[in-house]
Amino acid sequence: MPVRIIAENCTGCKLCVQACPYDGMDIVEGKAQFNDNCTMCGACVSSCKFEALVLDLPKKEDHDPTQFSGVWVIAERHDNTLASVTLELLGEGRKLADELGTDLSLALLGDEVAELAQTAAAYGADRVYLAQDPVLNDYRTAPYADVMTGLINEHKPEIVLVGATSMGRDLASRIAVRVGAGLTADCTGLHIDPDTKLLVQTRPAFGGNIMARIMCRFARPQMATVRPRVMKKLEPDLGRQAEVVEIPVHLNERSIATKIVEVIASNEGQQVNLQDADIIVSGGRGLRGPENFALIRELAEVVGGAVGASRATVDAGWIPAYHQVGQTGKTVQPKLYIACGISGAVQHVAGMGSSDVIVAINTDPEAPIFKVATYGIVDDLFKVVPALTQKLKQALGK
Repeated sequence: MPVRIIAENCTGCKLCVQACPYDGMDIVEGKAQFNDNCTMCGACVSSCKFEALVLDLPKKEDHDPTQFSGVWVIAERHDNTLASVTLELLGEGRKLADELGTDLSLALLGDEVAELAQTAAAYGADRVYLAQDPVLNDYRTAPYADVMTGLINEHKPEIVLVGATSMGRDLASRIAVRVGAGLTADCTGLHIDPDTKLLVQTRPAFGGNIMARIMCRFARPQMATVRPRVMKKLEPDLGRQAEVVEIPVHLNERSIATKIVEVIASNEGQQVNLQDADIIVSGGRGLRGPENFALIRELAEVVGGAVGASRATVDAGWIPAYHQVGQTGKTVQPKLYIACGISGAVQHVAGMGSSDVIVAINTDPEAPIFKVATYGIVDDLFKVVPALTQKLKQALGK
């Protein structure tokens, strides 16, 4: 068993009983014991002050792949709605589940969030595992990791997908260690290998100079974090229904090491929201200086878009980092992406290559950006951008 009790060290203090989210521990004759509710989530281990509980991390030979089935997505919520990246992963998970001939499930943690199960069903979920408790209202590493580890140990999904957000990166790594899973971070592509039926996880490597394909042949579940705006959402089917499996959890606030005092909205989100923008106008080194971003801002304002930037301009201090598009910036998927003076390095293309329509403006006809562009203009951006802005103003009556 992953968690062992060293009876001689146990004092019967009941800290482990209070920490267990599944009511899986009892004190019998002054010593801790597991009961039938135990999921081996490991929450008790961190609570014990007397080294009476030990977590033995699983080895690859401990896994029997035939015991694992199903595709799971771990939900992320914002303001009591499912985050866009979760809906995107449900769309991708639906494709993977169909290829494997299995079910797609959403693991939904929170407090009074049952109504979100219908949203999950509309976007492709067959089943929703619903764990509700006031402690789970806002994300914190420990309680979320404890509950999710228990769920995975109990139900054994074959594939688990998480958004590559600050929450997802924090949570996925913690879970992967506890369950002995293989985890690939920041994936930009997922598909099922037709011969092995393994998940092929594609991600940029070596600074984005190559695209690595990774497969987990032994460890289960196969886990991946996926960057927002890389996958496409399905068109919602409001008539779909999903099975809701309620997971009884009991969390003690006093056993959680962290406390949320206040939630403050990010200032960056108020200034620019690249990942939700339908139109993005981006500038690169071809602008020659920070003052020339005024051309980009004017065009973006006319078309109702957001201002993006290449890494080179951010590194040069021409524009704040929250405008950066690319592998080390934001991954975007707008309906229209206008690249002005951007050469199209692989790192930048990794962040915007899935845009619906790409317009590139560059003086170099051999610039890599033209390989992914829908329309290319080989000319001086200082001529093209002002002219384009003026024509659009006339056409839009601005």
